[in-house]
Amino acid sequence: MLLDRRMFLAGSASLAATGPALAADDPIKLRELYNKDRSFSDLALSLEGRRVAVDGYMAPPLKAESSFFVLTKMPMSVCPFCETEAEWPADILAIYTKRMVDVVPFNVRIVTRGVLELGTFRDPETGFLSRVRLGDAVYERNA
Repeated sequence: MLLDRRMFLAGSASLAATGPALAADDPIKLRELYNKDRSFSDLALSLEGRRVAVDGYMAPPLKAESSFFVLTKMPMSVCPFCETEAEWPADILAIYTKRMVDVVPFNVRIVTRGVLELGTFRDPETGFLSRVRLGDAVYERNA
């Protein structure tokens, strides 16, 4: 089937009307995962179960030899561990990796890629409570 000018223009107009698509490698910001009332944003709900990229800073790990760390919006020299779901800050993200975490200094920006998971989860090993996290994640220094 040949694409004529009319079909091309109609397709282009409908694509423009839906807005730009989020590419898998375009990092999302932590604040984009929540609404002002701390509920999950439409973006977060639409990306649940998909691989996404998020950039930020690695907070110091809760324990040595872990496959888990916390990603923060701003560099933090201590881990922002939360007691209850109600206190979960909207500017951190739990990151679960397949391998042991090689600690990156807390002031070095990194990008993480993993499967976005929403909903309350308490890690059975650490007791860490999260509302949102990346599973099956990898990370690297942000260039």
